[in-house]
Amino acid sequence: MLEQKIIEKSKEIQDELVAIRRDIHSNPEVGLKEKRTSELVAKKLEELGLEVQTNIGITGVIGILRGKNPGKTVLLRADMDCLEMEELNDVQYKSKNKGLMHACGHDAHTTWVLGAAMILSQFKDEINGNIKFLFQPAEETLGGADRMIKQGALENPAVDTAIGAHVWPIVESGKIGIKYDSMMAAPDMFKLTIYAKGGHAAEPHNCTDPISIGCQVYTALQTIVSRKVNPIDSVVLSVTMFNAGSAHNIIADRVEMVGSVRTLTNEMREKMPKWMEQIIKGITEANGGTYKFEYIPYYPPVINNNDMVKLVKEAGQKILGTDNVVELAVPTMGGEDFSYFQQKVPGVFFVVGTYNEEKGLVNPLHNPKFNIDEDILHKAAAVLAEAAMLYLNK
Repeated sequence: MLEQKIIEKSKEIQDELVAIRRDIHSNPEVGLKEKRTSELVAKKLEELGLEVQTNIGITGVIGILRGKNPGKTVLLRADMDCLEMEELNDVQYKSKNKGLMHACGHDAHTTWVLGAAMILSQFKDEINGNIKFLFQPAEETLGGADRMIKQGALENPAVDTAIGAHVWPIVESGKIGIKYDSMMAAPDMFKLTIYAKGGHAAEPHNCTDPISIGCQVYTALQTIVSRKVNPIDSVVLSVTMFNAGSAHNIIADRVEMVGSVRTLTNEMREKMPKWMEQIIKGITEANGGTYKFEYIPYYPPVINNNDMVKLVKEAGQKILGTDNVVELAVPTMGGEDFSYFQQKVPGVFFVVGTYNEEKGLVNPLHNPKFNIDEDILHKAAAVLAEAAMLYLNK
């Protein structure tokens, strides 16, 4: 059975995968500056005999494995960038770069897609079609997926489906988590400036107080979630910055508000800025002020193709066992730019559990003590390899 061969090969490369992951972890690089990481990736892909493309979207790398027989093309995606934060783990492979840390697991993502390439390159004669191994920059902030797509990452050969995965510290190590339909939110941003007539604090009747207007807007915006959105849908609207004023005896002439809007569907994402501006316009103009409203879309929501979810479920059960594939009960309101691939081709994003209480691996993502159970590296590589083979050979 092919899956048994994949399992055996994944176990053979586990020590090498741990070494690769620790190398990347100790040398973290931020978005669009992943020079060392991309060079490491390209070198490994070249050693495997793959066609290698570099400098896509500045630092992105693609390796292409062409099967013996013609067929479709599947893309396996990893992200390479780190976070700007200081690592507090006391480990031999702790970050060497001050103020930078792989606290979101992208070192693991890069490693297990390399692992999938190491496995699949051994089965070239059994592959019908092509596999693209894509390593993107700048998932955390700058949308590296979109950059690579715009530079042709989904062409030559044309990609038919995309598969990605993320470490998940609330799922038990050794298991993967799948989610049908909406999985992650669109993490959009807004900026609002309310302009009014400032003046002396002793003469409010001669002024138009923007703080008063801003407070009304702040409160009213929450009625979108409580009164316009269907209660069974999930939307988050958070004002995270509210700035105004310069002294105790001066009524300000403006208020600046910044916040985040999280939506799980494209339809709701389109409605939110319209609903928000209706409230902002009504309250501001009723109180004699004016405003400037900017709604800044970031990544689209991650919406899985259900046929591809079923395929990953099958692959996971073959590699890990039926009990080690769990269905996530609810989506997360966090965002992921894997969604850009899903806007172009059917795609699936799943999670790889790394929670291990016995090893003390219990910290959340983006925590200065976040770390992974390295036993998951070869398992995730095997699941990805099996999923690719299932897709191409069905």
